[in-house]
Amino acid sequence: MNSIKKFAGIIWFLLAPVGMYFLIITALHEIEKTPVIDTKIQWSVFIIVFAPIAIGMMIFGYYAMKGEYDHLPTSSDEITD
Repeated sequence: MNSIKKFAGIIWFLLAPVGMYFLIITALHEIEKTPVIDTKIQWSVFIIVFAPIAIGMMIFGYYAMKGEYDHLPTSSDEITD
């Protein structure tokens, strides 16, 4: 199970920049095709909203690759700071 978590971490880590790349490319094509302010605002909002999600996906994938999720606590007694 831990190897699946690490493999999924690699997928999450790589999926975020790829998704961001395709989102930006699509935005540039759509803005070029219809250069009105509505299109620019719409795609800017999409990029602004998706950027933190992509960063979160990369952070989650990084920690999954490191094995931080290998042992998850089963009760609150196991949680220590």
